[in-house]
Amino acid sequence: MKKLAALALSGILALSLTACSPGSAAPPSAQVSQAAESPRTVTISSLNGSKEEVTVEVPYDPRRIAILDMASLDILDALGVGDRVVGTADTSLDYLQSYLRDDVANLGTIKEADLEAVMACEPDVIFIGGRLASSYDALCEIAPVVYLATDPQLGVVESVRKNAVAVASLFGLENRAETLMAGFEQRVTALRDFSAGKTAVIGLVTSGSFNVLGNDGRCSLIGVEAGFDNIGVDANIDTSTHGNEASFEFLVEKDPNYIFVMDRDAAIGTDGARLAQEIMENELVMGTGAYQSGHIVYLAHPAVWYTAEGGITALDRMLQDLEQGLGLS
Repeated sequence: MKKLAALALSGILALSLTACSPGSAAPPSAQVSQAAESPRTVTISSLNGSKEEVTVEVPYDPRRIAILDMASLDILDALGVGDRVVGTADTSLDYLQSYLRDDVANLGTIKEADLEAVMACEPDVIFIGGRLASSYDALCEIAPVVYLATDPQLGVVESVRKNAVAVASLFGLENRAETLMAGFEQRVTALRDFSAGKTAVIGLVTSGSFNVLGNDGRCSLIGVEAGFDNIGVDANIDTSTHGNEASFEFLVEKDPNYIFVMDRDAAIGTDGARLAQEIMENELVMGTGAYQSGHIVYLAHPAVWYTAEGGITALDRMLQDLEQGLGLS
């Protein structure tokens, strides 16, 4: 079976490699390559396996979509075109459970794709996230690959807007995407007004440890757009993956106004893991001003923050976590 799959992958290489070949950087808005009234393909900006911006030509109005990225599935679901999904990676996100059914192929995980299963579902387009960047070239042999990501410098909200419009352009639903994004800026402004002059340490709990996060990756929404002064790490230190491990004495030393905690073990369903609150509420942390003031905010939807940042519904839930945790809703 594996030999047959390998032969099939090789056989379609010549037909599909052009779908993933780099081109000149495209503007955020998609470019329709055929007449506007009846396009056959759309060219959009994407990333390649080296995380460089390229252009990808994708069939217009694709009927068969393979999903290996939860933020992209979130966007497709919000746009109302989830019925085009013929295969998806596994997910623990409650609002996307309807895609885990017998008539939708299981394509593996967001970290490890089942290439044979992807090929078998004969997709018109494949969506991936950063965890599968190393599989980009192999997936390109099957169908055009769209790799979208959030850019902390651009900001999560603007990244979601840009990516949602790009995905929507495949179906002529750009206006729908803009409508779905309405209201987010006002909510971010309210958070910025609240956070003015307030310091924070932002981190995730994993395997019993607390790892601090900067403004360069996960949870950057808190320091970049929500506006808290993130004093947990030096701006030049890379914390974009799982952060940098810190002692609880570090939290006492920094003494921030707020501590934001994302429970990675809960996000990925680690068996037997202790809850973040059990780990954080120790003698040292309980002596901080943040704890005594009730300012430790446990992000209520850790799986969303960890696996779906970049989705429309995900962004709504992330903002809810901040609003509710800060008493703004």
